[in-house]
Amino acid sequence: MNSSQDKGAAPAVPTYGRFPVLDRVSEPVGLRNLSVEQLKQVADELRAETIDAVSTTGGHLGASLGVIELTVALHAVFDTPDDRLIWDVGHQAYPHKILTGRRDRIRTLRQPGGLSGFTRRSESPYDPFGAAHSSTSISAGLGMAVAHHLRAEEDPSYKERNVIAVIGDGSISAGMAYEAMNNAAVAGPGAERLIVILNDNEMSIAPPVGAMSKYLSRLMSSRQFMGLRDLAGRLVKKLPAPVERTARKADEYARGMITGGTLFEELGFYYVGPVDGHDLPQLVSILRNLRDTDNGPILLHVITEKGHGYRPAETAGDKYHAVAKFNIVTGEQTKGPAGPPSYTSVFSRELVRRAATDDRITAITAAMPSGTGLDAFAKSYPDRFFDVGIAEQHAVTFAAGMASEGLRPFCAIYSTFLQRAYDQVMHDVVLQNLPVRFGIDRAGLVGADGATHAGSFDIAYLGCLPGMTIMAPSDEVELLHMTATAVEFDDGPIALRYPRGNGLGLDLPAQGQVLEIGRGRIIREMRAQSGAEKGGIAILSLGPRLAECLKAADMLTAQGLPPTVADARFAKPLDTALIENLARNHAVLITIEEGSEGGFSSLVCHHLARTGLLDSVRFRPMTLPDRFIDHNTQNAQYDEAGLSASHIVATALNALGVNTTSIGGMLAGNL
Repeated sequence: MNSSQDKGAAPAVPTYGRFPVLDRVSEPVGLRNLSVEQLKQVADELRAETIDAVSTTGGHLGASLGVIELTVALHAVFDTPDDRLIWDVGHQAYPHKILTGRRDRIRTLRQPGGLSGFTRRSESPYDPFGAAHSSTSISAGLGMAVAHHLRAEEDPSYKERNVIAVIGDGSISAGMAYEAMNNAAVAGPGAERLIVILNDNEMSIAPPVGAMSKYLSRLMSSRQFMGLRDLAGRLVKKLPAPVERTARKADEYARGMITGGTLFEELGFYYVGPVDGHDLPQLVSILRNLRDTDNGPILLHVITEKGHGYRPAETAGDKYHAVAKFNIVTGEQTKGPAGPPSYTSVFSRELVRRAATDDRITAITAAMPSGTGLDAFAKSYPDRFFDVGIAEQHAVTFAAGMASEGLRPFCAIYSTFLQRAYDQVMHDVVLQNLPVRFGIDRAGLVGADGATHAGSFDIAYLGCLPGMTIMAPSDEVELLHMTATAVEFDDGPIALRYPRGNGLGLDLPAQGQVLEIGRGRIIREMRAQSGAEKGGIAILSLGPRLAECLKAADMLTAQGLPPTVADARFAKPLDTALIENLARNHAVLITIEEGSEGGFSSLVCHHLARTGLLDSVRFRPMTLPDRFIDHNTQNAQYDEAGLSASHIVATALNALGVNTTSIGGMLAGNL
């Protein structure tokens, strides 16, 4: 039992006593004197512990179950944390967290104040690189390996480390992974200590693993074989150049025909595999061989199964990739009460409806068909749906190519992932004024996924681009209208950003209506005031904070200060007439948005300054704070960010010079 439990600083682990071998392993060093049979028992117990923990927290279960044996083998063979172990994305890192001193906190996973759902440098020395966006592990690992070599050259007492990057078959499809592998071949001696493990859980690259393949993988990873191959390599270099090239190609292609590794060999990696990722004795043997060689960089190809070892996950279509709390025996997930449709589904519904009468509409996503709601489009119009894989840069330029030929492409990508294609948005779409439609899902704060997936910056990074139109619906009805508007807008690029989660439960019309570009609306007019401060308050909202603005308006009205509330609808182009009207006729103008500083409020402020109206109105912008907000519920995150109704009221009263402590109990419990 580890020290944090002895001190009573962490909650008790309910499974202590059920898993006798795992109970003895508080850190990876505890694995290194165990026999292979004992390691197999650790793996069995670790799988059961992972299932038990995630059943109480929810999270990414399938990927974690698929790497149980690999996780045990890696920590048993390598000297972590001195040897660096990087998990690409981090969905699969729950077993890693359990083995690295965090078992007593694993049931705080993705909970307020608890463990992150991804790897995080500040959380543990066993997490050498933070993750959550895919395809970064090889680049980071290569950088670490080269850094270790340079440090060792400078300081002879410094021990060079092995660096292991575990990357999935989906993540390795992204261009960044190949950029890193291409560079590894010429990065110098440090790259010799880089081991890339391709975790192939979709059988998308190699055929099933058989006995001959197992034998060849063990053989090719052995010191004797590597030494013989190195000797052969030195010998052929003595031969005339044409013969040397022929011999090298013969070696590569002979192994490539057996293993499928020719591509990786061409990129400069020594390929080993495919290997059964659930065969723990074989994994331990091969990893020991690879640990003790300097013939890198090396790519080890392992075949795994998402959800392995837990029948409900194995038989589920999504392999329990992301689950809510669930019953361990039946696998049945806890479902909340049925609520309003999600913003994602509303966007999907209108897009599918419009596509029925407009064959120019196409839909593009980057490996997120269900997450973006485009799976419904794909089912209805498979010839016009394109999932490009984890390749956001390609997705955007692919859409630009379509738009240049008169199609109406919708590129649906999460806000946090669109960041990865910023150059393409600017150079290939905006600079050419091509009418690509961006459906920006998960805009704003996103709850349990935390800062890595928050859509905090899209208004700021798109708002600075000339000719970009940006819409933000205040509710699901507005999203319906904005989707229809985007379909019909052919004058240039247009983006509609909408949040994660459900709408307000409003009745949806049969179809969306096309909105006038750059035109907001007044929701509630200021009425006569009875309070001590005259002049009035105007609240200009962009996006779903409008509901909180109306709550704040009710609270202010109760104090004799009924404000004007307006819905901007567009961050760009601004409704300058609306903004000027609000500034001229109110003492205070508040803007509020679910985005970072530098977004909508900055655009409004610039306009007020240019027109001289900033001199005559007390302007107060309300944005996300200039820091990252950790995982929590969405409501709690927005309260922490200072964007709830009570914060709007306090901002208004402070701008008016009213002492909020004197306003009875109106703000009690809210501030």
